Order: sequence, then C-alpha cells, then structure tokens
Amino acid sequence: MGSYVVYWLCFLVVLYTYLGYAMIITLIRLVRRRGISVSESLGKPVSVTVIIPAFNEAAVLGTKIRNTLEQSWSGGQLQIWVLTDGSDDGSEQIVAAFPQVHGFHDPVRRGKAAALNRAMEMVSSDWVVITDANTHLVAGSLERLATHFDDRRNGAVSGEKAVLEEGEGLYWRYESYLKRQDAEVLTLVGAAGELLAFRKDLYIPLEPDTVLDDFVLSLRICLQGYRVGYEPGAKAVEAGSASIREEEKRKIRIAAGGVQAMIRLRELLKFWKHPLLSFMYVSHRVLRWTLAPVCLVLFFFLNASLVISGAGEPYRFIYLLQLVFYGLALIGWIGVRTNTKWPFVYIPYYFSFMNLSVIRGWLYYAMGKSDSRWVKSDRLTMPVK
Repeated sequence: MGSYVVYWLCFLVVLYTYLGYAMIITLIRLVRRRGISVSESLGKPVSVTVIIPAFNEAAVLGTKIRNTLEQSWSGGQLQIWVLTDGSDDGSEQIVAAFPQVHGFHDPVRRGKAAALNRAMEMVSSDWVVITDANTHLVAGSLERLATHFDDRRNGAVSGEKAVLEEGEGLYWRYESYLKRQDAEVLTLVGAAGELLAFRKDLYIPLEPDTVLDDFVLSLRICLQGYRVGYEPGAKAVEAGSASIREEEKRKIRIAAGGVQAMIRLRELLKFWKHPLLSFMYVSHRVLRWTLAPVCLVLFFFLNASLVISGAGEPYRFIYLLQLVFYGLALIGWIGVRTNTKWPFVYIPYYFSFMNLSVIRGWLYYAMGKSDSRWVKSDRLTMPVK
C-alpha cells in the first residue's frame, strides 16, 4: 500500500511542477485580470548605465559593444561599462578601442558577483542594465525596457532570452509563457542575466561567491516590496552551447547555484509573510530544484516494481509510456553525441537532461565545487543580422 501512495504522490508532484502550476497561475491571472499598465513613453528621462560583464570574451566582445552602441535611446544619459575582470585574452585592449565605452579591469579573477559589487560602488545613474557579452540585443531592446521605468512598483525589469538551439529554445518558450503569467499576476520570480534592468538604489551587494547573481539580485528586490517586470519585446539572443559537454557543465553549475540561492533566499519560504510571492517562488523554482527530479526517479522505479509485482493494466500502460519517453531521450542523447539531429526527440531528451543535471548539481554543491568565478561555456557561432 505504501508503494502505491508514494507512487501517486511522485506523479502529482511532477504533474504539478511542469503542468499544474502553469494552469493555476494562468487561472489566477484570468481571475485577477490585474494587467500591469505600462507607458509607451519614457516620461521623465532617467540616467542608465549598461554593464557588460565579460570574462575572456574577446571573440565576441567587439561585436557586443557595437551591438550595444547601435541601440536606439531617447532617454536620459546613457553610459556603457565593460567589466573584464580576470580576463587574459586581450579583452581589455578591445574595450580600449571604443572611446565612448568605459572599461574596468582587475587582473585577479574573483567572479562575476565580485565584479558587479565593485562596479556598483561607482555607478551614479538611476537605473542599471546588465547584459551578457555573448548575447545579441535585438534593435530597440533598451528603449523597450525603459518603458517600464516610470512604474513605481517596478524595482527591476527583465527582457526575453531567446536561444538558437531547438531543445533549449522549446524550454525557453515554455518559460516565457510562465514569465508572462507570473509578471501579470505579481512579479517575475527570478530574472535571467542576459538582459536585466534594476533601480540602482535597490541593489544589495552580493556575496562574492554567489553563482546565480541575477536570480538572487532580482528576488532580493522583490523582498524589498518591489516587483520585477517583464518585457518580452526586449530580446537578448544567445547561441546554444558548442557541445553537450559544455551544456552539461553549464546546467550542473546552474543547478548548484540554485541550491545556494535557495539557502540564501530562505526568507521567501515564509508563506505567512509573502503568501503569493512564496507560492509562486516554490511552485516555479524550488520544486524544480528539489522534489521534482527525485520524484521522477522514484516514479520510474516504483512503476517498474509495481509492474513486476503484478499491478493492474493502468500501471503497465504508464510504465510503457515511461519506457518510450526515456527511450526517445536516449535516442536524443545519441543524436547529440553524434551531431545528428532528430527533432522528435528534443523534448524528452532535454527534459531528462535538465533533471539529471539538477541531481548532479546537488552533488556538485555538496562537494564544495560550486565555483562562483566566471566559467565560460563555449557556444556555437551566432549569426547576427
């Protein structure tokens, strides 16, 4: 009897994490019909500092700087800063070739969080925009972000991440849907650092060893009583990882950073203080980094055990579905290893890959290997129009 109870509990946890929450948050949005009103004009001009953290990004840094300089801007003062701390590939010299860009370099590699802390001590603008060196900003992205700056409720605004990789791209389209629902109901629960704007006076210095700096930064702004808005029209385009090994390293590091972030954001688990925010945070983030991967493993092996012990037809059918799903995931893994693309296996492969990476990330963090210093992942060449 106990096996059946655990089996169905695991099923419900997985179902809620990946489907149930999306349905519930959509229903809440429809019931509340809050609708965040956003002015299309900049209103009172605000000063903005765009910060581009870049560790050994010489191959793309010049292109990134030109892309940022080409962004239209009709607001207040706009400065572009590039942080090349720890770089030894000539990045500092590339920045120096652009007189309108401010470069900051520390030869010691202390990590992105430490570099941001150092830069923020010198920032005097109203707002700060962080954008990764390996992303391409779609034209007009900065001005689209700025349309949210006049709303006093907004302490931060996140743009949209677009990935030029089919499996990960599908995942980010699903994420984008959830983000739209979250933002209309209350706030984003964590923002991606590919394109993130925030009020300078709300910045809380990050612990130097912080791995998911953007995630922690944005949720600490939420804890100050502000919301993180969402602007899907401000897009940061990123190429997929150059190899499965590079993507594996990145996912494991993100999962380890998620464990670290949950520990540092314990305040968000106090449902009695932040009922809606805590519900959204646990549903959208915490379950993915804790129970869901474990429940997936238990669900599979308990299903096998129940079938072997003579469970009824429904259990055999569900087990068959699981075998087919993970069989497709295995085919996807072989395809990635052999550089062969089979589109029909991307979803099962990427889903399985993500959850396995989370489990490996726990071990990575438990063994003290969660290095906060920049770890550059090799990526595919990105065609920029």
